[in-house]
Amino acid sequence: MLSLRKGTPWRGVENNLPLCLFNVPVNPVSRLAPTPSGFLHLGNAVNFLVTWAIVRSRKGRLHLRIDDMDGIRFRPDVLEDIFTSLDWLGLDWDTGPAGPDDFYQNYSLQKKKGYYRDRLQALNKTGKTGQKTFVCRCSRASIKKVSPNGLYPGTCRNAGLVFEPGRHTVRLKVDNDTCIQVNNQRIDLAGTFGDFVLWRKDDQPSYHLASLLEDEEGGINFIVRGRDLLLSTAAQIYLAQCFGFSSFPACRFVHHGLVLGKNGEKLSKSRGAYALKDLRQSGGSFTDAVKTAARILGLKHNTISTAQDIKQAIKDKEVKRDG
Repeated sequence: MLSLRKGTPWRGVENNLPLCLFNVPVNPVSRLAPTPSGFLHLGNAVNFLVTWAIVRSRKGRLHLRIDDMDGIRFRPDVLEDIFTSLDWLGLDWDTGPAGPDDFYQNYSLQKKKGYYRDRLQALNKTGKTGQKTFVCRCSRASIKKVSPNGLYPGTCRNAGLVFEPGRHTVRLKVDNDTCIQVNNQRIDLAGTFGDFVLWRKDDQPSYHLASLLEDEEGGINFIVRGRDLLLSTAAQIYLAQCFGFSSFPACRFVHHGLVLGKNGEKLSKSRGAYALKDLRQSGGSFTDAVKTAARILGLKHNTISTAQDIKQAIKDKEVKRDG
């Protein structure tokens, strides 16, 4: 366990193995993808700093995509805080909304709901493997009763239901022998993730569907995520293969250790954990988040205190290695 300097408001990172950057494309195209349902926390800050520094050190391209597909959980005050927090951290981007007004007018994913629905309906027409999706009436509670680990047991696979908003979801079939390679790790997707939701009961696209379609459309070739999203990465690669996509399955992924709370818990926006907003308002500094990002990247962090410092340290390290 990494131990941050005394007085920091969180415990550290779950392991101290530095990220391997040999997998980064020569010209990385990546994104920052916050959700406006809860205030950004220290873990988000570290992830954004790592992503930004790698992309900028390679002179790549960075897109800001605010994932507002959570419907009723969307909060205008959180949206505004996203821009304030990114500015506070010293992060910029090449494409995407310049501020809240620009987001509402030009970049809200809610404007693309019809597009997501059309792509979902077209999914069963791709390839020759038959019906890939099915309508499901099972609630999380009912699934838990028959599957203690929460893995969907396939109850509605052959029920032939017709989707009704408020009653049903649409799931993607994951065949029993489905395994997905993520970097050097082989993921048993059927045994660890199962048939997953593509369209939610509230008549909104799921995170997996919307995120994949946006990444494919945007030509994203490099994604930095926490290790807790490894299964999500495998699920999205599988979904991309079902669509017949070529870009996303070839994407390079880096999964870093999670920033943990002072009691060793995973930070969560839903619990208001270590919000950047609270840190700013209490006069706190982003320096510890910067130093944690540097540690994750395997950099000597004693003289690093800004995002620009991380970017320069990566460039210096690569010059020294190549020289």
